[in-house]
Amino acid sequence: MQNKLLLLGIALVSLTACKTTSLQVANVETQKNISINNELKNDEEIAKFIAPYTEKLNKEMNQKISYTQVDLTKEGDNSNLGNLLADFTFDGADVWAKANLNKNVDAALINIGGIRTTIGKGDIMLKNVFEVMPFENEVIIVKFKGSDLQGLFDYYAQNETNNPVSHLYIETQNKQVVKTLINGKPVNPDQDYYVATSDYLALGGDNMKFFSKGESIPTGIKLRDLFIDYFKKNQQINPKEDMRLNFIGKK
Repeated sequence: MQNKLLLLGIALVSLTACKTTSLQVANVETQKNISINNELKNDEEIAKFIAPYTEKLNKEMNQKISYTQVDLTKEGDNSNLGNLLADFTFDGADVWAKANLNKNVDAALINIGGIRTTIGKGDIMLKNVFEVMPFENEVIIVKFKGSDLQGLFDYYAQNETNNPVSHLYIETQNKQVVKTLINGKPVNPDQDYYVATSDYLALGGDNMKFFSKGESIPTGIKLRDLFIDYFKKNQQINPKEDMRLNFIGKK
């Protein structure tokens, strides 16, 4: 009997110990929203700490790396900046492919949306390239069978998009493919072709699903680093004004 009473006592103590304590909010104070604007004062200690790094960064970003006698814009189906950066992509990828694949790159394709701004006439600073290409995209080479390039051409015909190309000519009329050339020659359906692009597009970005038909080969080269390197190699920029995309009847 004593054992039963002892067990009952332990059970009651346990239940009491597990009882949830009721909490009540004693006071609620509303806080004022802080607007992030120029009226906010800098933290002097932090500003002092980062000042040397800011100075070093500004000095580096404001270094001249090239010069252009004309405004480099992204307007139109064959923009001079778009063509220029597509050519830089082609040239850089071609050097890598020769060294690592013992192959030549046949064409290059980048997206106009990835070119975030323009470059005005005059000195080209390092910061300008970061403004044009703020993303950490990698150069990818996609190996296609010639017959699978039709998806690329159909994409341009249907979308009539001004995504820049290099070593490609695509002519369409009323959203139908009329003429296509790669390296100035008609596409051989049985030949392998190597097309340089960005990892974003190679993964189907901008609805470029046709890239899934090919074999993606990573290069480890950042697109922005490649652009910086080629601007430095070309101290006088003379962008080509040739027609690569010809959308007849485009509205």
